[in-house]
Amino acid sequence: MSASDPLKVIEPDGGVNGYAPGLSEDELRHCYRTMLAVRVFDETCLKLQRSGRIGFSIPNEGIEATQIGAASAVRRTDWIFPSYRDFGMALYHGVSPLEMMHNMFGNAADTSKGRQMPVHFSFLDPIRFVSISSPIGTHLPQAVGAAFAAQRRREDTIVLASFGDGGTSSIGFHSAMNFAGVWKAPVVFLCQNNGWAISCPVEGQTASDGFAIKAEAYGMPGVTVDGNDLFAVRKSVQEAVARARAGDGPTLIEARTFRMGGHSTSDDPTRYVPAAEVAKWRARDPIARFEKHLEAAGLWTSEQRAALEKELRAEISQAARDAQAVGPPPLETIFSDVYQEVPAHIRTQGQTYFDLAKRKGDAQSGDGVFPL
Repeated sequence: MSASDPLKVIEPDGGVNGYAPGLSEDELRHCYRTMLAVRVFDETCLKLQRSGRIGFSIPNEGIEATQIGAASAVRRTDWIFPSYRDFGMALYHGVSPLEMMHNMFGNAADTSKGRQMPVHFSFLDPIRFVSISSPIGTHLPQAVGAAFAAQRRREDTIVLASFGDGGTSSIGFHSAMNFAGVWKAPVVFLCQNNGWAISCPVEGQTASDGFAIKAEAYGMPGVTVDGNDLFAVRKSVQEAVARARAGDGPTLIEARTFRMGGHSTSDDPTRYVPAAEVAKWRARDPIARFEKHLEAAGLWTSEQRAALEKELRAEISQAARDAQAVGPPPLETIFSDVYQEVPAHIRTQGQTYFDLAKRKGDAQSGDGVFPL
């Protein structure tokens, strides 16, 4: 299947080409609810950033089907090494909007204790969602390492590694693909080809016929799918996961989609993305496409969407208010999760710092007691 002929499942009338997704009506509704939740969470974070309440966010509009389709094909016991445009993978598997908002504010309840940028989520429960990494492609060799470890331990575990088209130009991508191919590691590479690596278009990123074809050089299958078709993504990831679990090695999936916003809230896409291109892709909205399928199955009405959006806006707005009300991480957390046994010189320096902060009235000095 060439890059010009991506796998499609959902037809314009909502039909599915005979594909059986294996999802109950409740699971289909959950997919839909999660897609809407991603969009509402995304819009809320943009407003929070523009109003100065958080410092940064990453737009997800237009990528929802790729995220949810992939997430629906893996188990909670599998590992996800996400990109920073994967809000939906966490939400699909049960991470609450409040838990994610704690990271957006970098507060004391944040799993990273405020050490990461906003949008750089990490969770071990209810899913193994490894901390997002800003440097492009650095998480890909780590994903292969985790997959290789699972293979050596004979665990029935696979790794899903998600990244953008720009990530394919990183050293990490090529190292990861090479080792995964040699080791037949149980990893699924998901390239979200959303058209732009910040302001660099795809044609400026590679001279090959898309990105899936790059798999051939590393001895693995490459598949191109319509990334705005939730079932096409689910089907391709399902097949790649089954292949990985069977010991047949990795797969590279190129999901062709489009980000409707900027690279981040620091970016102005109108300076480089043609308006006609945005309009073309807006007509292919992945949520509207999935609605067509649900409508054909008698599971959706416009009234239900309005009610669900209202519910999600209330939930996510409340999550933002609750997260903002949580104080910053206390000062002693700079030593948490760093040392198993703190060296004596670090302990002395730390206690001196705590004492100074306490005398100066630093609101973040905690109780002034060394934590370990």
